[in-house]
Amino acid sequence: MAEEHGKLKSTISENRAILDELFQDVDIMLHREFCNAEEQSLKFCIYFSDGVSDSMMLGEHVIKPLILAENLPHPPKLLYEAARDHVELTGEISETQEIEEIIAAITYGDTLLLVEGSDRGLIINNKGFNLRGIAEPEGEKVLLGPREGFTEGLMTNLSMLRRRLRTHQLKLKMDSLGRESKTGICIAYLDNIVNKEILQELERRLETIDIDAVLDAGYISEYIAERSVLGFHTIGSTERPDVVAGKLLEGRIAIFTDGSPVVLTLPYLFVENFHSSEDYYMGNLYASYNRLLRLISFFVTIFVPAAFVAVMAYHHELLPTGLMLAFTTARQNVPLPTAIECFLLLMFFDFLREAGVRTPGYVGQAVGFVGGIVIGQAAVEASLIAAPVVIVVALTGITIIVVPRLTMASLVARYGMLLAASLLGLTGLAIAAGILFVHIFSLQSFGVPSVMPTGKLSMQEVNDTFIRTPWPKVLTRLPPLSTNHVRARPGGEK
Repeated sequence: MAEEHGKLKSTISENRAILDELFQDVDIMLHREFCNAEEQSLKFCIYFSDGVSDSMMLGEHVIKPLILAENLPHPPKLLYEAARDHVELTGEISETQEIEEIIAAITYGDTLLLVEGSDRGLIINNKGFNLRGIAEPEGEKVLLGPREGFTEGLMTNLSMLRRRLRTHQLKLKMDSLGRESKTGICIAYLDNIVNKEILQELERRLETIDIDAVLDAGYISEYIAERSVLGFHTIGSTERPDVVAGKLLEGRIAIFTDGSPVVLTLPYLFVENFHSSEDYYMGNLYASYNRLLRLISFFVTIFVPAAFVAVMAYHHELLPTGLMLAFTTARQNVPLPTAIECFLLLMFFDFLREAGVRTPGYVGQAVGFVGGIVIGQAAVEASLIAAPVVIVVALTGITIIVVPRLTMASLVARYGMLLAASLLGLTGLAIAAGILFVHIFSLQSFGVPSVMPTGKLSMQEVNDTFIRTPWPKVLTRLPPLSTNHVRARPGGEK
C-alpha cells in the first residue's frame, strides 16, 4: 500500500516544511526562494534535484523570467495562470496539489514551482540527466540493416519507434511499476492489428505485479511470462527498434521499460529463437540457409554428446569397425568412463564461456578460445581426456553459440540428455528426447501455442518460420496474433 502524503498548503513555508521533512538527509534536493523585482510581495520557491535537473535551463527559463516579469497579477490564481502561460519558456508544464505526484516528479528531474498564497504547484519539465548515446547493440550486431539500438531513456526509445511507424494506429500507453522505484513503462501496439484479447490479458498480468522496484525489463518478464522448466523463453526481447517495429506489424505487443534498453515483445513463438533481424535485409535463400543452420546447431548441441556417450558405452555395434578401433585406441590410457569425461569437459567449457562473457572486451574472447585449445590439448597429451571427447565437446560448444536465445534451454536439455544416455543408452536418449519435444509443443505465450499458433499446417503459416519466402509471398499474419490477417500487397492492394 502506497503511503499517502496529502496535498500542498497555501504558504511557501508550510510546503517547504513538508518537503524538507520528506527529503531529510537528501543533500542533492535543493530549493531557492526569490521574488519579483517589480513587486517584492510576489514570492516564489523552486524545489529541484541537483544533478538530475538542468540547472542552466532552470535559471534561464524559470527563475529569470519570474524575477524580471512586469505587471504580474496579485491574486494567486491569476498569478499561476500568468506564470504558466506567459512567463515560463519551457515546453511541458503541469499543475498539481498532490504531494505524491510532486515526489515522483522532482525525483525524476522535474522542478516544482510554488507561489506564496496558493495551494497549487507547477511541475516544470527540465530534466537534465545524461544518457548513453544511441549505438548498435553489442548482442545483436548485423552486417546489413540499421545500426541503431535502444538506450536506457524511455522517451528516446519511443521516438525511435515512432520514427519507423508514423501512423495514428500506433498506441503508446504509459504506466508505472514498483512501489519505491515508480519505474515508467510503455505498452506499444498497432490498434488496427493487435489481438485485443491478448492485450487485455497483458494488462491483467501487469496489474498483478507487486514489487518494490523494477530495475530492468527482466523483472517484468519473470512476472508475466509462462513458466518453462527447461528455460525456454515465452516472451521475446530485443534492443533493436527495427525488430520492434516489425513485431508490431505482425500484431505483437511491445513493453518498454525506463532505464532498460531491452524491449519485451509478445506473444513469442518458438521459431523466433532461430530468427535474426538480418534475415529480412538479405536474400531469402541465404536467410533460409542461415535459419536451417541455427536449427541444426540447436539439435547438435543437445543430442550429439548424449548420442556419443550412448554409442560408446552401450552400442558399439553401430559404429564401423575402423572407427570403433580408432576410438578404442584413443581411450587406451584414459582412466575415466566416457560419460564422466563428457560431463567434466562440458562443465569446463561452460566455465570458459562464462569467464569469456565476464571478461571485458576482446580479452574475453581470447580467454574462451585459447583456454579451450590449450587446456584441451594438454588434457589429451596427459591421457586425462580422450581426443574424440574433446572434438565432440568442442563441436557442442561452438553450436550453442549459434543460437544465443536458447543458451539456457540448451544447457538444461543437453545435461538431461547426457544423463539419460549414460544410464540407459539410446533407449534413455529416446525417452528424454520425447519428453523434450512434448515440452516444446506444449509451450504457450499468452494463450498462443508457441509451435503451431493456428493449430494447423499451411503454406502461409510456414512462409516465415524455418525458411523465409520472398516478400511478395508473405501476405498474411497469423490469426492468433492479429485481428487483421491480411498484409498489404506490393502496390498497396489488399
